[in-house]
Amino acid sequence: MSTQGGRNANDWMIAALASCMCVVCILWNVEAPTRLGFAIMTQQYMAFQLGLALTIAYLRYGFDGQQKARIGWLDGVIALTAFVVLMYTAWDFPWLLKEQAYRPWQITLVGAVVTLTVMEGIRRRAGLMLFGIVGAFLVYALFADKIPGRLIGKELSPERLVQYVGFDPSAVFSTPLAVGTIIVLLFVFFGQLLFAAGGGAFFTDLAMAATGRARGGSAKISVVASALFGSISGSAVSNVVTTGVVTIPLMQRGGYSRKDSGAIEAVASTGGQLTPPIMGAAAFLMAEFLDVSYMTVASAALLPAALYYLSVFMQVDLIAGRDQITSTEQDVLSVRQVIAAGWHFILPFGVLLAGLFWWRMDPEDSALLASVAIVFVGFLRGYRGQRLDMKTLGKVFVDTGTSMVDLIHVVAAAGFVIGVLNITGLGFALTLVLVDAVGSNVILLLMISAAICIILGMGMPTSGVYVLLAALVAPSLVQAGIDPIAAHLFILYFGMMSMITPPVALAAFAAATITKADPLGTGIAAMRIGWAAFIIPFVFVASPALLLNGTAAEIATVGVLSTIGVCAVTVGIVGFWGRVLNPVLRAMFTLLGLFALPMGFLPFAQAFHVPAAALAVALAIGLLLRKPRLAEDESAV
Repeated sequence: MSTQGGRNANDWMIAALASCMCVVCILWNVEAPTRLGFAIMTQQYMAFQLGLALTIAYLRYGFDGQQKARIGWLDGVIALTAFVVLMYTAWDFPWLLKEQAYRPWQITLVGAVVTLTVMEGIRRRAGLMLFGIVGAFLVYALFADKIPGRLIGKELSPERLVQYVGFDPSAVFSTPLAVGTIIVLLFVFFGQLLFAAGGGAFFTDLAMAATGRARGGSAKISVVASALFGSISGSAVSNVVTTGVVTIPLMQRGGYSRKDSGAIEAVASTGGQLTPPIMGAAAFLMAEFLDVSYMTVASAALLPAALYYLSVFMQVDLIAGRDQITSTEQDVLSVRQVIAAGWHFILPFGVLLAGLFWWRMDPEDSALLASVAIVFVGFLRGYRGQRLDMKTLGKVFVDTGTSMVDLIHVVAAAGFVIGVLNITGLGFALTLVLVDAVGSNVILLLMISAAICIILGMGMPTSGVYVLLAALVAPSLVQAGIDPIAAHLFILYFGMMSMITPPVALAAFAAATITKADPLGTGIAAMRIGWAAFIIPFVFVASPALLLNGTAAEIATVGVLSTIGVCAVTVGIVGFWGRVLNPVLRAMFTLLGLFALPMGFLPFAQAFHVPAAALAVALAIGLLLRKPRLAEDESAV
């Protein structure tokens, strides 16, 4: 009885704190404090939300990072300490900020508690990779003055370090935490509302209706559904386990191998983090880092994302043709039937897109308005038995708050890294060292940066990957003369490729647990299927017109060349175009496709793009025209 009672009390506390996170975020975004006559600093709001997130983490998760049935005494003490200290910080932040130069003991206490609880929370929930990276920066800060060479930094005592990284508005209470608690939380709320109202089932059904009857329809369902789901989901791994339980068995029954089934789902889900409107929260963080509008970032990401999914979609189609995989065996509704049942989901998406791109509202205001639209239509209409009611709505508040806990830990830890870079001068030193190491060779700089991004991104969520790389790698690319948006998208792409690149390919490994296939083999297959993501960043760095940065003629030229190049290389990789291709034809398609891609960093290389694209198109048309004649010859024999 006591155990069950303790568990229920713990669950109630977590639910109350999680709901409070959502309610406070909504009140903050409608400017309730200002309207009521209270002047509250943004850092006070962030401290309040960080305190709730830390408390939930220690109430809900044990030392091993797994959810626990009841709270232990030590975790209870840590949770209570974090709550009290952060609530005090939220209450008295203006005085603390004013007295910061005098370093009172209160700031030392706040900094120490924030630093220790966030780091332990990261170890429990984000894993040893991120914990080790952030820990390495904190250790460096303590010994920076003893590091030889250009990486030498300012001398810091442990007391001064925790005061800065655990309190300063340029460290933990900086842009990443602000974006996470103000903007991303509302978009997560929007997504939770959408799925609670039946939006997830609607997306899957729409994907089935649109592609299920086509050749290789089971895999095309996965690509389309994961693209739709992933564009508003904040995690590639959660996308895999959410849509993959439906799409992976479909693919296996359709005839795709276990490795390919898992790889297709992993690649399609990872691509959602590179696709507007949300991009795993990276779009909002990128807009803040670059000091540009959200619309600028979303527009720049649009064509690369389209090329990414074109490659994946074409590859699964060609694999189906090569392996003679037909359409899905399931009874598939028509697009008209699906839309007739779920047309009301178009309204909140229309409101979201209109707010972002037509009315030019802030992202958080657009998400809030779209959430209101979902509540309105969700109470009026259901979909496949799912419908919003007061109980479901309450659960949405709780699920939103609890799902934000890990993200808030990650962005707070990213603030530690930014703080160390600022206070030690390491950020400038790293840029100088990396740029000097490669000289004027931009290609070498990009290749080294890509490798660093994949390594640092292993085992980390999207927002954590981006913030870390934006602080460490992007400045070097910008310093080398690369367009800032291209540089930041470059690091995001390669950071996300860690999700499908062994040895720590989280999305591929998550898919492998469903397929029961070899995880390493699934990761290698995912790299093959997602090959375009390793090339597209080099294209838009060399040709910023792919990011819609150029004249209409430049954008059209680069778009056409990139499309032809991606299609030709995909044909070469799969080895099928109307018929199985021999090694010579595969090599021709691959080489012509690579030369067609407008990524010539050397002036003379640009002369090959158009001829290569023309030859690739001519070869493709020639093989298609030759196919009927070959069939006639074979029948005659």
